[in-house]
Amino acid sequence: MESKAFLFLIYFLTVCFLANANIRLPAVLSSNMVLQRNSAVKLWGWADPNEKVVINTSWNNNIDSTKGDANAKWEIIVQTPEAGGPYTITINGYNIIILQNILVGEVWVCSGQSNMEMNYMWGLPQMKADIPSALNKNIRFFQVPKNTAANPQEQGVGTWMLCDSNTVKHFSAVAYYFGKKLNANLNVPVGLIHASWGGTPAEVWTPSEKVAEDQTLRQAAEKLNPSNNWPIAPGSTFNAMIAPLHHFSIAGAIWYQGESNTGTANTYHQLFTTMITSWREKWSNQFPFYFVQLAPFKYGNNLIGAQLREAQLKSLALANTGIVVTTDLADDTADIHPRNKRDVGIRLANLALLKTYGQPIKSALSPMYKQMAIANNKATLTFDNAEDGLMHSGKSINGFFVAGADKSFHHAEAKIIGNSIVIWSKNVANPTAVRYAFTNTAIGNIFSKGGMPLSPFRTDDW
Repeated sequence: MESKAFLFLIYFLTVCFLANANIRLPAVLSSNMVLQRNSAVKLWGWADPNEKVVINTSWNNNIDSTKGDANAKWEIIVQTPEAGGPYTITINGYNIIILQNILVGEVWVCSGQSNMEMNYMWGLPQMKADIPSALNKNIRFFQVPKNTAANPQEQGVGTWMLCDSNTVKHFSAVAYYFGKKLNANLNVPVGLIHASWGGTPAEVWTPSEKVAEDQTLRQAAEKLNPSNNWPIAPGSTFNAMIAPLHHFSIAGAIWYQGESNTGTANTYHQLFTTMITSWREKWSNQFPFYFVQLAPFKYGNNLIGAQLREAQLKSLALANTGIVVTTDLADDTADIHPRNKRDVGIRLANLALLKTYGQPIKSALSPMYKQMAIANNKATLTFDNAEDGLMHSGKSINGFFVAGADKSFHHAEAKIIGNSIVIWSKNVANPTAVRYAFTNTAIGNIFSKGGMPLSPFRTDDW
C-alpha cells in the first residue's frame, strides 16, 4: 500500500514539474494566424526562469533564442518578410510547440459594440448573398470571446480561423467586408482580430486608470446605468479583451461604437480620444484608427445623437484617424442596427487604402464642413473633400436650417455651386448659423461626386 502511495506521489510530482516547465503561448499566437508584414514582431509567452527558448522561423530559417526571466516570462523579436506564406514557427524549450499555416500580411483590430458585432446570424441580407463565395484562405479571423476582468489579462482567449462559408457566419460582418476589400486591393493576406460587445459604452474599452484620473471622465462614467447585464465598469472589457493583444503587431484598428454613450455625448470627444491614445500607448504604435459615424436613429426629442456625431467629428483632430459617414445607409431610423454592413466595411477599407496604403481611392472621404461666409443675407459654405464638386439626390436639397442672432432656426433653401453651397431663408435676414442634418434622425441628400455623403454639421455651438 505504501509502495503504491509512493509511486503515486512520484507520478504527481513529475506531472506537476512537467506542467510547470512547459513553454506556453498567449491565445493570439497560434496556428493559422497572420503576422504583420515587414515588421519587427514580438513573440512571447511563459517558461521556467532561465529555461532556454529557441525559435525557428521558416521564412528565413533563422534560429533565435532567449530565456525565461525571473517572472517566468520570455519574449523575442523576429523580423517578418513581405507578404506570403504559409510558414511555420517552431518553439523549443522543455517542450516543443509548432505553429503551422502562418501567413504574413496586414493585421487589423476590429472593435466596438453591436453594430460591429453583427454577423450573418443577425439576418443580414447581404451576408446571406455573399456566404457561398466566402472561402478565402488568405483571410483569417481571430474571435475574442466576450469577457470582463478587474485587471489587465495576459493569456487571453480565442483562436485563429480560416475564412470560409461557416466561420464567416459567426464573424463581424463589418470586419469581414473590410478585410475582404483590403485583401482584394492589396493582394496580401489579411488578419482580422474581432473584439466587440453590444451595448457597451466606450468607458469599458478604456483603461480604468485613464478614466479614474480625470474628473470629467470619472463623473461621466458614474452616470452610466447598468442594463441587460452589459458591462459598464471602466476598463473591464479592455482588461479582458484588448490588453492580451498589446504585444501582437498590428497595422491599425477600426471602430464602430457610440450608441451607448449618447447620454454623455458632451464628454464623448474627450473619452474617445483618451481611449484611442491609450490603445496606441499600450501598443507603442501610433497606428491608424478609423471609425464609423453614428447612424440616424430615433433617440428622442433632444439632439443627443447629433451631438455624439459632432463629438466623433471633433476626434478627427487626433492624428492618423478617419471617419466613415453612414447617414445614407440607414434603412430604418427606428432600428439602431442598420442592416447594410457591406458598405460600412467597404468604406472603412477605402479609408485605409487611401490613408494607410496610399492607393488613389477617390470615393474614400466624405465632404466635411470647412467655413462659412455671410453676404447679402445669404450664407456660403465651403467644404473639404469636395474638390470635384457636390451633388444631391432627389428633386431638391433637404436638411438645411439657418438662424439669425435670435438663435431661432428656420428651414433653408440651398443651392450647390461647384464645391460650395449657398444657404438662405426668407425668414432670416441676417444669418449667423447654419445646420445640416443636425438631428437624431436626419439623413440628408448631399454627396461628393464620388458618392460619399456630406457629414452632418452645425456652425454654431448653441
